[in-house]
Order: sequence, then structure tokens, then C-alpha cells
Amino acid sequence: MRSKARDLTWGKRGVVNRRVWTMKSKSKVESRKSKVQARERSKGWVFFLLPPSAFLLWYLPQAHAQYPDRPVRLIVGFPPGGAADILGRIAAQRLTEGLGQQVVVDNRGGAGGLIATETAARGNPDGYTLLFTSIPHVINPHLYRKVAYDAIKDFAPVVQFVAVPLMMVSNTSFPVKSVKDLIAIAKAKPGQVNFASAGGGSSSHLAMELFKSLSGTQMNHIPYKGTGPLITDLIAGQVSVTIASAVPLSPQVKAGKLRGLAVTGPKRSPSFPDLPAIAETVPGYEVVNWFGILAPAGTPPAIVARLTKEFNAGLASPELKGRLASQGADVAGGTSEAFAKVIRADFAKWAKVVKESGAKVD
Repeated sequence: MRSKARDLTWGKRGVVNRRVWTMKSKSKVESRKSKVQARERSKGWVFFLLPPSAFLLWYLPQAHAQYPDRPVRLIVGFPPGGAADILGRIAAQRLTEGLGQQVVVDNRGGAGGLIATETAARGNPDGYTLLFTSIPHVINPHLYRKVAYDAIKDFAPVVQFVAVPLMMVSNTSFPVKSVKDLIAIAKAKPGQVNFASAGGGSSSHLAMELFKSLSGTQMNHIPYKGTGPLITDLIAGQVSVTIASAVPLSPQVKAGKLRGLAVTGPKRSPSFPDLPAIAETVPGYEVVNWFGILAPAGTPPAIVARLTKEFNAGLASPELKGRLASQGADVAGGTSEAFAKVIRADFAKWAKVVKESGAKVD
């Protein structure tokens, strides 16, 4: 009996012990399950508890991966018909093909490109506002008394698109056939020869001011609002001579409507081998215009790199090279860093030219 009671007691205890063990096991399983669920819930809260900088580190790569998801605006600082407009539209077409999104040209003419540059400087640095610019970008800060942008600090260089020599041309009724003839007539009639420019402080204006300084001549400046109106009056004989971009001038020279006298590069241009360089008559004379693309400062490097890549891919195309060569433009391309060096070098160069010429625009 005693043994049987002990067995029964053990059996009861065994049952109780098994129940306790089972309850403890269930408790442990539920505890582990609760911890897993808590960790899953906490993941959602961590996102909101992170600092803003951590959010940006997550968000920006996602945004860049989607770029562009809407049309891009390319601001051009001169009216239709001039070199900037012609080349800007070629650049916009190429970028449209590369990005798969429409690139819209926005002409903001006036003040030698100043209005467009200030507009672009205020644009959002998101890759949807770009500036197609040229030499006036580095000239205007020295020329105008008040400029609402910093040519170096307020922009992120993307790529130099092309390099374009300027061309000296006259109307066909003006009795000169060479740079030497022009110097002779200008010295014989000081201040009586009218030269046209695309606007006060434009590259065409300062290129002629440099010519006057180095050749010792005096000529009367007639500023226009862009190269298009200038060409119209030059063909009509309202003004005698100009130095301007070869892009809009070369078709008129080939058509016999204007007379080409020289190019402004240090040597003859492959695009115009029959035209001498001004430097052949006026030693030390050299003016080469460039056109390139800038983005507002702060534009993410990944977006700038994408834009640079697309432009360089287009400039490597034989078809585009031929199209640009027909406009008298030499393909440039390269890195954004290389373009930044060009901008800094020309900023210093034109500061000296503007100072020596005494040119100022209020």
C-alpha cells in the first residue's frame, strides 16, 4: 500500500510537473514570439526617429534613380537667331534623346546674358534647371556694377559643349577686304567707322574693344539686342563691320551676303581655312568663345555626372560632330572639372580686358 501510494504521489507530482513544464514552455515560446513582433514593429518607428540627414541619405539615391521624371528646362541667355540659341537647341535635342525626357529651351535674352544667368542661379538645384552659357558668363561680373550671382560659386559646371572662334565680317558695300584694310580706313577716319555688337559687354563687343586696343584704332560702337538683329542691319549696310560668333555669320558669308575678313583664334580655323587669323596682322590678338552647360550650385553630383555622361555620348557621335562643324563649332566635351578650369581661367583673363577697355554697364 505504501509503495502504491508513493507511486500515486509520484504520478500526481509527475502530472503536475509535466503541466508546469508545459506551461513554462508555452510561456517561453510566446515570449520569443512577442520579442520578434516587437522588433518588427520597431523597424517602422526607427525610420521616423532617424535624424533628417539620415532620411536624405536614404531618399536622395532613390530620387536620383528616378531622374529625370519630368521635362528639363535649358535657359539660354540670348534671343532666337544667335549662336547661343542655335547651339542651345542642338544641345537640348541631344539631351532629350539621352535622357528620354523633353528638354525645353527657355530664351531669356537681355543684358548680355545677365538676366538668364541670374534666373538660373536662383533655380532649384535638382537637375531640372540648366543654363546654356558662354563667355559673357565670366565677363558680366566685371562689366556690370551690380550682379546678383557669383560666376564661380553659384554654379556647378556640367560640360563644355563646343569652342567657337569669332569671325570678323563686313557688309559687302564696305570697301575693305582684309584686316589690314580695316585698320587703314579706321586710322584714316577715327571714330567714323561703325562696328556692331550683340550688346554692350557681349563677347562681340569686347572682342572688338581688344582689337581696337591692340591695333591702335578708334571706331564707333553700335550695340544690338542679340546677334540676329545685328546681322539683319549688317547685311542692309546700316553698320560696317562686326566681330561675332561664326555660327550665325558663316552661312551669310557662304551665301555672299557678308564678307568674311578673319577669325579670332590664335591660328586659322579648320572650319574656315581660307580666312586668316587676326593675329596674322595684329600680333597677340586671340579670342575664342566657348559654350557650355551649368547647373545651379548644390545640384547632386550624381545628377551632374549623368548629364555630363549624356552630353559626352552625344558629342562623340559623327553625325553631331558634322552638324556642329557645319556651324563653325569645334566639339569640346570632357569632364566637369576641366570645364571648371576653363571658367576660372577666362574669369581672370576677361577681368583684365574689361578693366583696360574701361567698358562699364550700369
